[in-house]
Amino acid sequence: MTATAVLDIGKTNVKVVLFDAAGTVLWQKSQANTTLPAPPYQHPDVDLIWRFVLESLREANRAHKIEAIVPTAHGAAGALISLDDLVLPVLDYEDKGPEGVEDWYANIRPPFDESLSPPAAGGLNLARQFAFQKWRFPDEFSRVKQLLTYSQYWSWRLSGVAASEVTCLGCHTDLWVPQQRRFSSVVTALGIEHLFPPIRSASDVLGTIKPELAAATGLDPAACIICGIHDSNASLLPHLLGRKSPFTVISTGTWVILMSVGLAFERLDATSDLYANVDATGAPVPCARFMGGREYAIIADGRTESPDAASLTRVIASGTQALPSFTGQAGPYAKRRGEITGPIAAADRAALATLHVVLMTDDLLTRLGVKTGDLVIEGSFGRNAAYCELLAALRPSQTVLVSPDQSGTARGAALLAQWPQNQVIPADCASKPLALPGLEDYRLAWRAACRVQ
Repeated sequence: MTATAVLDIGKTNVKVVLFDAAGTVLWQKSQANTTLPAPPYQHPDVDLIWRFVLESLREANRAHKIEAIVPTAHGAAGALISLDDLVLPVLDYEDKGPEGVEDWYANIRPPFDESLSPPAAGGLNLARQFAFQKWRFPDEFSRVKQLLTYSQYWSWRLSGVAASEVTCLGCHTDLWVPQQRRFSSVVTALGIEHLFPPIRSASDVLGTIKPELAAATGLDPAACIICGIHDSNASLLPHLLGRKSPFTVISTGTWVILMSVGLAFERLDATSDLYANVDATGAPVPCARFMGGREYAIIADGRTESPDAASLTRVIASGTQALPSFTGQAGPYAKRRGEITGPIAAADRAALATLHVVLMTDDLLTRLGVKTGDLVIEGSFGRNAAYCELLAALRPSQTVLVSPDQSGTARGAALLAQWPQNQVIPADCASKPLALPGLEDYRLAWRAACRVQ
């Protein structure tokens, strides 16, 4: 059976997933991502990722003939390459180094109404990463021949063909003007426009796999390499052609990203981290985000189960709240120090964490001005029935739909191998509201407490 292989390069995990033409998962393998310390700064172990990718492709291809490979990755990373290798390591966006150039960078950052990209911590703005690398490592930067966004770094390693792509350029990077579909003023200010390779569509075939990689993995030398896509936009992709707007896709994992198709832009606000991504067609999409998966893990303290109604009811009745932000990475409360306001039993930690992330999601939907249209939950939080059912209870005028599997990002990326033909909208499952006593009062109290700095 022939297959499309997706390389899903996340912040927390790296996956290789194979799909057939109908979107069925044929094979998958994952490993935890590894971050290396300085020098020169904190950075992902791309060599370890690369070995995992090649070993996985070799193993998978024994069972299924791989015809195409599609990379997808998070958006806050970029690669500085010479003719055939990295000039500097890929910077981990949680490294604080880029904050050291903020006084200088603030003078060239494009205004929010140009980029729709708000200032963010660490290296979450890719342009500030590039500014930091250019300022801090001028000799190395002088040898840079091309700047690649992270998804396209992996397609370049596989094919040898460099490309730029708009979902990656337009995801809170400061590099792109979404409503005019061009590079922003900061690219000119940094003098780096000539370093970006030609812009290609996410679904474009860049070429075939390098001959030496075909030999090393056993893949057919004719296996094609697709340009690739930003991971949250991969989650959005299956819904773009067949779902009627307005609707909001809630992509969940390390980050919770809300993408509201068909929503107006007047509620976007840099101070609340309400911004725009760019979808695979090049159109801007209103968005909001918070580091939901990471915050859940901190609050739950190792508990991973979906909490039952009794546990949730105990937490609500106690009045104990988890107030953001536990990561300080992004979202409207990034500058507020996270806290748990009262006693919480270990057995109720998952309930407290679930209430926190669902209230954050609800808060961001309200800030964006989302009042109508389906809410589609993709990713890891889809396994938490309480999260889905509580969101349905908090948003009674909307339908909460849950993707039936946890492969939304990889599945969306796989569609690029046949985009835009033969697209099938997932058969999502509707969540019934979980109405709990005191939930509305708990929401109001949580919101009031969040706004006290």
